[in-house]
Amino acid sequence: MDRRSFIKQAGGLGAGVAATTLAAPAIAQENPKITWRCTSSFPKSLDTIYGAAETMANYVKGASDGKFDIQVFAAGEIVPGLQAADAAAGGTVQMCHTASYYYWGKDPVYALGTAIPFGLNARQTNAWYYYGDGIDQMNKFFATQGLFSLPCGNTGVQMGGWYRKEIKSLDELKGLKMRIGGMGGKIIEKLGVVPQQIAGGDIYPSLEKGVIDAAEWVGPYDDEKLGFVKVAPYYYYPGWWEGGPALNTMINLDEWNGLPKNYQVILRAACQAANCDMMASYDYKNPAAIKKLVGQGAQLRSFSQEMMQAAYDAAKETYAEISAQNPTFKEIYENQLAFKKDAYLWAQLSEYTFDTFMMIQQRNGTM
Repeated sequence: MDRRSFIKQAGGLGAGVAATTLAAPAIAQENPKITWRCTSSFPKSLDTIYGAAETMANYVKGASDGKFDIQVFAAGEIVPGLQAADAAAGGTVQMCHTASYYYWGKDPVYALGTAIPFGLNARQTNAWYYYGDGIDQMNKFFATQGLFSLPCGNTGVQMGGWYRKEIKSLDELKGLKMRIGGMGGKIIEKLGVVPQQIAGGDIYPSLEKGVIDAAEWVGPYDDEKLGFVKVAPYYYYPGWWEGGPALNTMINLDEWNGLPKNYQVILRAACQAANCDMMASYDYKNPAAIKKLVGQGAQLRSFSQEMMQAAYDAAKETYAEISAQNPTFKEIYENQLAFKKDAYLWAQLSEYTFDTFMMIQQRNGTM
């Protein structure tokens, strides 16, 4: 290497070092140390659904080089699980991880952020949120509640719950006391069921003591952890009230608006990554879990077409009633519905045909 080249390269290196040195204070100013608390609606024992918040927090911390630290607390450590969104809106904590439909009693629009009966499936939910303007539509409403929300997890279509006795007809639903989340309770109430909203950690003792006759939670992996099969052996499907329920990271609106823009980007990306991660986790864990539950005595039962149709008709009637009184619900519901119609038109040609063929191979033992 000749002398001139060496000096030129050394000068370039020196300039780079100088630039790095000069840039450091600016970077430090742009990335302040921030510590937030996130209260979950779920117990730590439900590692997948609770774990989505920890996954999100770990991504945020790693991407910010530790500057943005979100500390996750299980249900009950700061506030009860069903008060998580209230705690975030009120400033007790900066954010929470919950299911927005837990709060549909305040306003039915909350339900549209997670799932409504016979609503979108998991893939449709993500498509609507990320490409159908769903995030912005929901946040126009959530802003009126002092919140900003991002999807952060999905369980996929859930099971229809655990029943102490077999349900053979619509008449046998009348008077049944069932733990059920979200707007599903309002729909199933029209079929004679008495809905109960109980946090996850309190379901088993209520079912064991006969305080309730049935309970739905999520699906095989989580349900096996909670031990429902020991006290209610009949395991029904599908959970028509939760075709693709999104979990929500809900953030105090003032705190969100006060975040540096790059931290907002990091948090958005972390929620999206955790959203994908939870669905993949359930898809991997549920197949083994359902076989394990059957081995423990679970008796699988499908809801009859009579029950499904009655519930579907009750749901459509309910949405018409709510829409007549709630313009915001009507606007978002009709937006989801229009997308759903096209999505199922397409799915009949692609996903359904392929999956049906492969399911036949599995049943015939030729896979």
